[in-house]
Amino acid sequence: MTRRYTFSRYASLAPALCLAIAALASSGTAMAAEPQLLGSFRDWNAFSYEENGNKVCYMSSRPKKDEGNYKQRGDIYVLITHRPAEKSLDVVSVTTGYTYQPNSEATVSVGNQNFKLFTDGDTAWARDERTDKSLVEAIRTGSAMVIKGTSNRGTATTDTYSLSGTSAAYDAINKACNVKR
Repeated sequence: MTRRYTFSRYASLAPALCLAIAALASSGTAMAAEPQLLGSFRDWNAFSYEENGNKVCYMSSRPKKDEGNYKQRGDIYVLITHRPAEKSLDVVSVTTGYTYQPNSEATVSVGNQNFKLFTDGDTAWARDERTDKSLVEAIRTGSAMVIKGTSNRGTATTDTYSLSGTSAAYDAINKACNVKR
């Protein structure tokens, strides 16, 4: 079964947008509360917040190295998100700081495992829950992750992430969202 995502809903998780959410919250018009830091775990951070009365928990990291022949690039990060009220767990999303080439895929490599993610705008996602679960397990047990993608201008990029701290960050989001694993 292919997942159907509401991209604007997941985009609210972007670390760069957290300040905008907080500003909206202070004006009384936000649907989400300001994310609370659950902890920093080496190269990963864990957060939770309330959205429409439901708890959302996520962990995030930025690449240690980003490569490509580009002049400018926006925020680059990976998220693993739990939305237990929606029975949505372990959703991996990759934001690249550019718009992906239409109908392209991003490739995620962890050790000798490779995963293909579909792209939409500036974000890449797994096609199904099984892929998300396998990718999360690889992330939790690996030491480095390499993500390759191609921009809508044809620029190839390679982003390298440290996976140090992923197990502790994952445990923190599980605990905060009362997810039993």
